[in-house]
Amino acid sequence: MLLSVSSARTLKDVFDAYTDAETLDFSKTIVPVRLALYEGEQLVSRSQAKRIMNRVERFRHVVLDFQDVQSVGRSFVDEIFRVFVGKHPDIEIAAVNMAPAVAAEVHRVRPKA
Repeated sequence: MLLSVSSARTLKDVFDAYTDAETLDFSKTIVPVRLALYEGEQLVSRSQAKRIMNRVERFRHVVLDFQDVQSVGRSFVDEIFRVFVGKHPDIEIAAVNMAPAVAAEVHRVRPKA
């Protein structure tokens, strides 16, 4: 871990980024999906998706950050964007930093509004 002693970021900035302004609930989390990748592994299975989504039901807003993830399997995204969302309709799931191949799979599986 690297910490900058000259950072302009404050503790308030950090808490504000993860807190609901109206209710003051700590209700947002960002999940760096790349941390689930083991060396040489691809994110293709439902069990990998379940591992990533473990405990996110505690939050109302979940941001999945796909930075450095080049591809995913259909079962993986189906488990998150259809099965998990179907079981937890009150949780908002957002996906950011998706490579084109990841975005294509997510858009193929994600329920249409």
